Amino acid sequence: MKHDHFVVQSPQAPAKQLLLLFHGVGDNPVSMGEPGRWFAPQFPDALIVSVGGAQACGPAPARQWFSVAGVTEENRQQRVDAIMPVFIDTVRYWQKESGLGPQATALIGFSQGAIMALESIKAQPDLASRVIAFNGRYASLPQQATTANTIHLIHGGDDPVIELAWAVAAQEALQSLGGDVTLDIVEGLGHAIDERSMNIALNHLRFTVPKHYFDEPLSGGTPKDDDIIELL
Repeated sequence: MKHDHFVVQSPQAPAKQLLLLFHGVGDNPVSMGEPGRWFAPQFPDALIVSVGGAQACGPAPARQWFSVAGVTEENRQQRVDAIMPVFIDTVRYWQKESGLGPQATALIGFSQGAIMALESIKAQPDLASRVIAFNGRYASLPQQATTANTIHLIHGGDDPVIELAWAVAAQEALQSLGGDVTLDIVEGLGHAIDERSMNIALNHLRFTVPKHYFDEPLSGGTPKDDDIIELL
């Protein structure tokens, strides 16, 4: 598979975790790779890759997953669905390259990248076990959820692009369906990722989801109920 990407970290030994990052509209994988560097010291055994959108948009190296020109509440889901097979194939590609499965995979997206990450596990719940969505939303709210996926919504309180209300609605929908979700609001932050956002994300990956849960698929074991109590 050929797609734009930037490898933030590739451990010498076989990777134990797979962290895939997805940027917003008009951005590129190298730029999104900068937030990815925050994860490297905490997860030295992780393969960390920033993946570029499937479509060019404007002057290079700007990329996107779907066009936002003329996008509406009525047509957003259709645009997401049209490109979703490519997104899912891209995730599967990196899982194959790393030798890791969904339980060791985290999808980390900002803005449109967060939309695609959230929508991907709505479409294919076994794609990954964790999603971190910075300033994102669903194209349309999910109708079912599973605790096999842990979703962390991190949103700027003053976001004028994707309003906080969308993240609140997503949290409420997932909770009502029995899903595993957290929502952290970063006060005073607009449509961006800042140090506070990154620290929240790192804390969730390190503590809300225990590290052994990342490693478990490699050992051939299955997390026990008392081992994953922090997820509940």
